[in-house]
Amino acid sequence: MKPTIVCLATGFEEMEAISIVDSLRRANLPVKTVSISNDRNVTGAHNVTITADTTLDEIKDQEFDCIVLPGGLPGAHNLRDSDTLCTMLKAQYKAGRKVAAICAAPLVLGHIGISEGHKMTCYPGFENELKGATVLTDGVVNDGQVITGKGPAFAIAFGLEIVKSLSDKKTSDEVAAGMLL
Repeated sequence: MKPTIVCLATGFEEMEAISIVDSLRRANLPVKTVSISNDRNVTGAHNVTITADTTLDEIKDQEFDCIVLPGGLPGAHNLRDSDTLCTMLKAQYKAGRKVAAICAAPLVLGHIGISEGHKMTCYPGFENELKGATVLTDGVVNDGQVITGKGPAFAIAFGLEIVKSLSDKKTSDEVAAGMLL
C-alpha cells in the first residue's frame, strides 16, 4: 500500500488537516503530512504551526494512494499556485489514483481540469471554481476517484470517507465508533 499525503500550505485549515491525518492513522493507513514549501513548519489559517513529516520536493517523484488537499485561506490559493503540486495531482489523476479536497481546496482541482465531469462539493462561494463539475450541497461527495468535502464541520466525515475509499466500510465504521460518532 502506498501512503496518502496531506499537503500543507501556509494558511491551511488546521481542523481539516488534523482530522484527516487522525482518521487515516486510526485506520492504520500510511499517511504523511507534506509541506509544499522547503520549510517543514507550516502555519495554518488560525496561527497553529505544524511540523510536516516531509516536503513536496523530497517526495515529488513518489506514488501515492491518495493526495489530499485541506482547505483554508490563503492555503487553498497557495496549493493552487504550486506548479509542483499541480503536476503531481495531474499525474495522480491520470494514473487512476485518488485525489481529495475539502473546503476551498477543490478550487485546485478545478484549476487543473480534474473537476470536469465529476460530482463535487466545496465551501459555499467557491462553486464557480469547479469547472465542468456537477456541484452538490452535500457535506461529503465521493465520486470514485475524486472525493470532496464542504468545510470544517465535515472534516471527520471527509476523513472517514477517505478511509472507506482506501480500505473498506468496516474499517471506516470501526474508526467512527472509536470516535463515538
